[in-house]
Amino acid sequence: MDHFAFSMLLLVLLFYCTKTLAQSPAQAPAPAGPTNITKILEKAGQFTSFIRLLSITEVGDQINTQLNNSNQGLTVFAPADNAFSSLKSGTLNSLSDQQKVALVQFHVLPTFLSMSQFQTASNPLRTQAGNSDSGQFPLNVTTSGNQVNVSTGVDDATVANTIYTDNQLAVYQVDKVLLPLSIFGSPAPVPAPSALAKKSPAADAPVSGSDDVPADDSGTIGLAMHGMLMVIPLGVGVLSARWL
Repeated sequence: MDHFAFSMLLLVLLFYCTKTLAQSPAQAPAPAGPTNITKILEKAGQFTSFIRLLSITEVGDQINTQLNNSNQGLTVFAPADNAFSSLKSGTLNSLSDQQKVALVQFHVLPTFLSMSQFQTASNPLRTQAGNSDSGQFPLNVTTSGNQVNVSTGVDDATVANTIYTDNQLAVYQVDKVLLPLSIFGSPAPVPAPSALAKKSPAADAPVSGSDDVPADDSGTIGLAMHGMLMVIPLGVGVLSARWL
């Protein structure tokens, strides 16, 4: 085979290989190891504060255990670091350990919801913080086109983008920390005392040994002295004695 024929054969083979590779879609690499919410957020970046809360409350471990040991899906609303920065100074430090757990669990739904499923979701959504029927953890979503808004009764947030989804776990970035009503809501006003509250009978009872001289409709004056009652008709004279 001469040099020209060899070159032509090489070009044909190169063209065929190039065309075959171009027609074969590249396969996405499989996730390394079991699903881990912390690793997902670390890879996305800008979720340091939420990762810290997931760790100290151990909610992150609970999420990973549930995902890798059951077929039940989860949805996580993850506030970015700038969402935590917008909170009033000292907000997180003022919470008890139990309240911190409830705060993180309020960002987790015990079901998988895709972006399209938010349009048909029934409000209020149930969160892992507790049942919303009691009014303590209400979480409502509204949609406008492709935009999803989340309301807690204390603040309103918007789903900024999808961080991760695999048909079992959905992680969405929200632009605000979701503040549950039971922790951050204004306390209910104390009801005013009723104007028709019944007076105590003892309030109007005469005090024993008092110097007051009550008069009745019979035209007499009753005087009490050392446990004895004296009745003197009015008009008989002017009484000017004072009992000691």
